[in-house]
Amino acid sequence: MKIAFFEVEDWEREYLSKGLAGYSLVFFKERLNLLIVDKAKDCEVASTGIYSKVNGEVIQKMPKLKLVATRSTGFDHIDLEECKKRHITVCNVPTYGENTVAEHTFALILSVSRNIHKSYVRSMHQDYSMKGLKGFDLKGKTIGVVGTGNIGLHVIKIARGFGMNVIAYDVKKQKFIAEVLEFNYARTIDDLLKQSDIVTLHVPYNKHTHHMINGEKFQLMRKGSILINTARGGLVDNGALLEALDNGTLRGVGIDVIEGEEVIKDEKACIVDSKHESFCDFMQDLIVKHPDKVVFTPHIAFYSQEALERILDTTMENIKSFETNQPENVIV
Repeated sequence: MKIAFFEVEDWEREYLSKGLAGYSLVFFKERLNLLIVDKAKDCEVASTGIYSKVNGEVIQKMPKLKLVATRSTGFDHIDLEECKKRHITVCNVPTYGENTVAEHTFALILSVSRNIHKSYVRSMHQDYSMKGLKGFDLKGKTIGVVGTGNIGLHVIKIARGFGMNVIAYDVKKQKFIAEVLEFNYARTIDDLLKQSDIVTLHVPYNKHTHHMINGEKFQLMRKGSILINTARGGLVDNGALLEALDNGTLRGVGIDVIEGEEVIKDEKACIVDSKHESFCDFMQDLIVKHPDKVVFTPHIAFYSQEALERILDTTMENIKSFETNQPENVIV
C-alpha cells in the first residue's frame, strides 16, 4: 500500500519509516487539503492530524483511498458520511494521552489557582511583589469533571490525590468506577455547574456538544469559578466566555483549545487574513482585557514525547491490521 502522512515533523518521519519499513510512504508537513491533495492522489491510506480537513472534495480527489488513519482520538475533521458512502475505513487512536492530557489539565488549574502565569510575567519585569498574587488551595474544593472517559477518569484520580471533592457528568455513568474512585455523578450538567468551584471539560466535539457551555450555562456557575478546556474549542461559546470573564462569573480560565484556533496555528494569521477578523478581535479582547485571568496554551495538552510515540505506534498498528483485513479502532 502507498501511504501518505500529513502534518508530520522530521522525527516522526524517521520513526514511521522504521516502523513501516517495506511500505511505500510519502510525507508532508502540510495539512491535507485541496491545495496539496493532488500530490497524494494515488495513495490508498491517508494519515492526518486534526488540522487536515478530510471532506468530500478531498476524498473525491483520492480515488484509491481505502483507509483514513487519523492520529488523534477526535475525528470531527473527517466527513464520516462521505467515507462510509465510499467504503473508506476510518480508524483513530482512542487511548494515548489519558495521563498526558490530565496532567496538562492540572498544569492549567494550578497556573490559575496559584497565579503562576502572573508571577512569571512580573518576574520578567523584575517585579517580585506579592500584591494580587494570593491563590487558593485545591484541597476541599469541588471540581466538576464533564466526561468520564479515559482522560476524565485520570483527571479524577489526580483530583482525589489533591484532596478535592469530585462530581462528574456523563451520558454513560460508570457507577462501579465512581465507587472505587469515590466520586459522585451529577444528575444533570446544570447540577454540576451549580456545585463546582472548577469545571473541566473532557468530552468529544459533535453536534450534541457544540457550545455545551454557553451564556445560559455560565449563568448557572458559581461566581468566581474556573473553567478549564483541554478537549475541543467548539464546546464553549467564545462570546459567552468573554462575557463570563467581563462580569466576574469566572475568576480565571485555562484553555488549551478554543473555537477557531486553526486561524492562529500559522504565524501572524490574524494579521494577514482579514476573513477571520471577528475571531482575531475576540482573541485580542480575551488577552488585552483579561491578561491576568486567562492562561492559554496552543493545543499542546497531548504534546509529550511519550504520548506522540504512542500515537504513532497505534497508527502503525491500525494500518497493519487493516492490511490483514482485521482493522482495529474502527470509527466507520
